[in-house]
Amino acid sequence: MPQEAQYALLELFRDGGIMMYFLVLASLLALGVIIAKGYMLFVAHRDSQELLGQLDTLRETGAGIDRAIEVADGTQGPVAAILSTGLRRMREKQSGRDIERAVSTIGAIELGFLEQGLVVLATVANVAPMMGFLGTVAGMISAFGAVAEAGQIEASLVAAGIKVALITTAAGLTIAIPVNIAYNFFVTRIDMLIMDMERGAQAMLDLGARVER
Repeated sequence: MPQEAQYALLELFRDGGIMMYFLVLASLLALGVIIAKGYMLFVAHRDSQELLGQLDTLRETGAGIDRAIEVADGTQGPVAAILSTGLRRMREKQSGRDIERAVSTIGAIELGFLEQGLVVLATVANVAPMMGFLGTVAGMISAFGAVAEAGQIEASLVAAGIKVALITTAAGLTIAIPVNIAYNFFVTRIDMLIMDMERGAQAMLDLGARVER
């Protein structure tokens, strides 16, 4: 980054006032969650697709439940957890109700794990603009306080306060917009994983029914 641009950013940060520190902290928190959640969902989706493909191959080759359990145990992700749980109970000849209850419980646990961190992104996306608006109010109060103290209206008196107001508002929106986009993207990816979990459960039932025959 050119030195002039770095200086301009530092100047904007200083002129934004104390609220800029809170906005920077919020942005760093959101960035950390976005990186961690993005990597986790990418790996989960990739592994789930590979596992579903392997299950299709196992069904075509006539492999048994033991081989399917071995493949599921060697894979990470929500689909693998559901398959491993359901297939083990099928191997133990448990009732359909018990299998369904176990799969539902594991699915709920995995879904909760997938949704971890989303509340942080939603909070930052909602709070960042509010912090920006709070900085706006503080800047306007400062501007009108300077006018009241001077007893007359001059552009130089109100310019500093208005500048703070505009900087904090822009910073809050700059943080909230990409965070909100990331939140919606992750929700979409989680919905896709839920569909993969349903496909995995159906594949498990198909494999179990074929073995019983």
